[in-house]
Amino acid sequence: MTLLQANSTDDRLRGLRNWQREAFEEYFRREPRDFLAVATPGAGKTTFALTLASELLARRTVRAVTVVCPTEHLKKQWAEAAARFNIPLDPDFKNGQGALGRHFIGAAVTYAQVAAHPMLHRNRTEARRTLVIFDEIHHAGDALSWGDAVREAFDPAARRLCLTGTPFRSDTNPIPFVDYVQDHTGVRRCSWDYSYGYAPALADGVVRPVIFLAYSGEMRWRTRAGEELAARLGDPLTSDALSQAWRAALDPKGDWIKRVLAAADRRLTEVRKHTPDAGGLVIASDHDNARAYARILRQITGRGATVVLSDDPTASRKITQFAESDDRWMVAVKMVSEGVDVPRLMVGVYATSTSTPLFFAQAVGRFVRVRRRGEIASVFLPSIPVLLEYASEMERERDHVLDKPVREDGGFDPEQELVNEARKKRDTPDAGDELPFETMESAAEFDRAVYDGGEIGGGEPDEEEFLGLPGLLEPDQVAVLLRKRRQERAAQRTEPQQRQRPEHEVVAELRRELNGLVGAWHHRTGQPHATIHTRLRNVCGGPPVAQATAEQLRQRIARLRAWAVGEE
Repeated sequence: MTLLQANSTDDRLRGLRNWQREAFEEYFRREPRDFLAVATPGAGKTTFALTLASELLARRTVRAVTVVCPTEHLKKQWAEAAARFNIPLDPDFKNGQGALGRHFIGAAVTYAQVAAHPMLHRNRTEARRTLVIFDEIHHAGDALSWGDAVREAFDPAARRLCLTGTPFRSDTNPIPFVDYVQDHTGVRRCSWDYSYGYAPALADGVVRPVIFLAYSGEMRWRTRAGEELAARLGDPLTSDALSQAWRAALDPKGDWIKRVLAAADRRLTEVRKHTPDAGGLVIASDHDNARAYARILRQITGRGATVVLSDDPTASRKITQFAESDDRWMVAVKMVSEGVDVPRLMVGVYATSTSTPLFFAQAVGRFVRVRRRGEIASVFLPSIPVLLEYASEMERERDHVLDKPVREDGGFDPEQELVNEARKKRDTPDAGDELPFETMESAAEFDRAVYDGGEIGGGEPDEEEFLGLPGLLEPDQVAVLLRKRRQERAAQRTEPQQRQRPEHEVVAELRRELNGLVGAWHHRTGQPHATIHTRLRNVCGGPPVAQATAEQLRQRIARLRAWAVGEE
């Protein structure tokens, strides 16, 4: 490297975050053909990738750049970012035009565009030494045909840089150009070259902390067969009952979503007292719900919300306009779940029935892009066990597992496979546009707050206090306050009761405590929740949790605590 090149490199590195500089140096220490960088949403993967591309172009290691990304909007976002690095990319390149304009160094394309004509992109790649940047490379595993097309199109590339914020999948399609390492159980997991997770990013002040506000409530609905059913979010339910209660909560005709949207808007009002341009995002399950939620927000705020739908040709323009405005709310289905950079989003409502860890992590990632010290993101969500698990385990690393689930002894685990298959069916985004029932009633109650890996149960008296937290307190002060509240609650549980509490209140509290412990044991052992509950019933006796008495629930709680400390 010449002295001039060294000075130019120093200029490119100036202003980078520590992790970006470390990843850059790790890359040029080895200069591999393939490099996988894992960085939590909001950490700055785009800046890292374009700095790397600028250096490779300056060294004449490559002569062209292709960016492959999930959506049309991201093509424009990448092109705008690349322009700041003097890398002209064409975001409007179409397969039909064949050749790229001479004034462009490269193009931004989508995975679907590549899958439609892989040989065209292979020819482009072979024509000039090309760096291919795969934005959210896990999308290449969405379908076997996509993976095959990506491999065919970009196998001749001189260099390939793979980026992802969530390196895990719920299926078994291998991701192209990603190495897999077999662990002691025989499962192959993706191997990355550099990783920067949410926990270190939070410690470095690169991302915002997130407080989750979960709402439970009673739901009643009528099936197509005319049967009337009822359930409470947060209680142990069968998968069918949970799915239907969840959908009833999200039904715009019910009161649950109206109450939660009103609470989220109150939170946004508090935040905007200190951050006047702060915005909110509602992530909806389908187009009809998105439009209905926008109407509800207009009733609440007196102002319209920006509605972004996947089939709207003006979607990208709407997102850009919202990002540059100080409007309060945007409502979207999937357009803003991944990669879209709107740093002023600080309040979110998770109003979708999608519950895959990938979608949840990417959705929450829309709210963690930090702008200034002391910001806290807030996400409102239904009190669904799997969502609460994701919320409390945001700092846990997840791998892309290529093989089938196995037992600890290395054998195939059919029970876990059935659980996975059931989740896939339930977690399909926007599955079933028509509800399989008629919502009769849905009521929302503040259930708990989840923050900094811990949670505290709520109840009506606590809701307003939690809604006023962000903007008034620093993140570390919020953590201290919640720890203090948990200690106070624990002390109250040990004090003699001043009044005889109704049996249903006692049972409901014990159910929540038991479910929380079961969730913790699930994360510790990997055992499915249903297996843990069955084991407790076998040991302690008694009926399922929904029919268990307070004493039976206390016995199961005590037994599970004994397991946790190794007394059994």
